[in-house]
Amino acid sequence: MSKLLNRRDFLKKSGLAITSLSTMPYIQSNRVPAAPRLGRVTAASLSVYREPSEKSGILFQRPRDDILKIYADVVSEDGPGYNPVWNRVWGGYVHSGFVQKVRNRLNPIMKSFPSSGQLMEVTVPFTQSYRIRSNREWEPRYRLYYSSMHYVTDIIEGPEGEPYYKVNFPLLTAFYYVRATHMRSVSEEEFTPIHPDVDPRDKRIEISLDFQKLLVFERETLVNEINISTGRPNRSIDPNAIPTQTPKGNHIIRNKRPTVHMGVGDVDTLRSDGDYPGVPWVSYFEPVTGVAIHGTYWHNNYGMTMSAGCINMLSEEAKWVYRWCTAGINDASVDTTFHTPVLVY
Repeated sequence: MSKLLNRRDFLKKSGLAITSLSTMPYIQSNRVPAAPRLGRVTAASLSVYREPSEKSGILFQRPRDDILKIYADVVSEDGPGYNPVWNRVWGGYVHSGFVQKVRNRLNPIMKSFPSSGQLMEVTVPFTQSYRIRSNREWEPRYRLYYSSMHYVTDIIEGPEGEPYYKVNFPLLTAFYYVRATHMRSVSEEEFTPIHPDVDPRDKRIEISLDFQKLLVFERETLVNEINISTGRPNRSIDPNAIPTQTPKGNHIIRNKRPTVHMGVGDVDTLRSDGDYPGVPWVSYFEPVTGVAIHGTYWHNNYGMTMSAGCINMLSEEAKWVYRWCTAGINDASVDTTFHTPVLVY
């Protein structure tokens, strides 16, 4: 076990070493072959079928977080629900609904951080987090997943001498350590508004529950159409239970946050079910239950109702919506605050 150094000692000891790390062979593997692509199993277990059909024989199972090589996408009408896409993988076919498309990109290392922390994105299929016990042993905790985003506040030497980032979790009032090369810095340019020349009052979002689509309009022109997953039908007989169905009606984008820890704050169970740290590009539109539009890394089953009320979509598409919509902008000409309207029907 390596001796734990504080930040000052570590940076002093490895000032040149950290810089040189970005030129070492294992960090230069930023390029991902065009084919096959990579996919991460997000379900507890995923069946590999002989053909792209649930009627064909199941050959074997792939467990959660297995990394698959995807050789082709196959459209088959013989699939579950409204998602007809299957992935051809080694040994057979898997339905795409619980396969997150991922990459394996390593990154240069930051040595200093703003006082509020640096927003960073996970760029590998998953990365193991650790906490340091009182005896200075590094204890594995839970995993952070591809495209999730987190605030980093410091850097220290890890258990094998590699640099690790300190990741803060406000909901848990805790922090953990993650391998630094597994996270990339999110730049200010990534927050640049999309179509800022369009009057905010001419923008609106429509969400179709029947077709599981999010439609983006500028006046009457459709500028984007996104496959989504909305809330599951309400099944609880408890009248006090929080509804899981996405609320219909007229709403507005009320607030935006680039990363949110969603769930009950129990990630120390080492499972991700029902608790999701680092949910990216969150645009809230319902004030009571906190329903929002956001990126999703725990399924890929768009076209099916999957959520507890929120609008799930690919993280890159949630980022586009985040940058395009307005959560409150002072318009001096009318002396008011405008929020992008959201119509759910």
